[in-house]
Order: sequence, then structure tokens, then C-alpha cells
Amino acid sequence: MSDPTPLPELPDPTGQLDAAARTEIEAAAFRTLVAHFRERTDVQNIDVMELAGFCRNCLSRWYGNAAKEHGVELTKAQSREIIYGMPYDVWKERYQK
Repeated sequence: MSDPTPLPELPDPTGQLDAAARTEIEAAAFRTLVAHFRERTDVQNIDVMELAGFCRNCLSRWYGNAAKEHGVELTKAQSREIIYGMPYDVWKERYQK
């Protein structure tokens, strides 16, 4: 699966968000998504992929690509550990069915 095309700047229906506030809100939403994925270890990647078209591995790849755009080189394993909250092999052993 290729990386999705980045969205143009999201609309601000309130007219109150500056760039820093928008970034903080988007970052908080991302952290909530990652926390949700870490908590819901019962949900398999294949199920998410079939329903939503992306999974934890996709999210980790997008994270690594974004880091690279900001001059931070992460390995695939490092990006996955950030998303999974543990080394990928450990997660697979514990939770993958």
C-alpha cells in the first residue's frame, strides 16, 4: 500500500486556530489513535486493513516517513516500536492470531 496523499490544510470552522494550535490538536488526535491501537490488541492488523485500508504497520511506515522529512532517520523496527509500544516481534508473539 502506498502512502496516502497528504490532505491540504484542514478547514477551521471556528476561525480560531493558528498553525501551532492546529498542529497540537492533530498531534493529540494521532496520540489518541496510537493509544487506542495499543489498547486494542484484540483487533488484528488484517481486520483493520480490510475495513479501513490501513493498519498499525502502515501507521508506523507513515510515522517513519514523516520523521525522515524532518531529518530524523528511524529504522522500520524503531517506527514499529513507537506505534506498537513494544518491539514488533514481541507484539506478534503475544497478540497476533
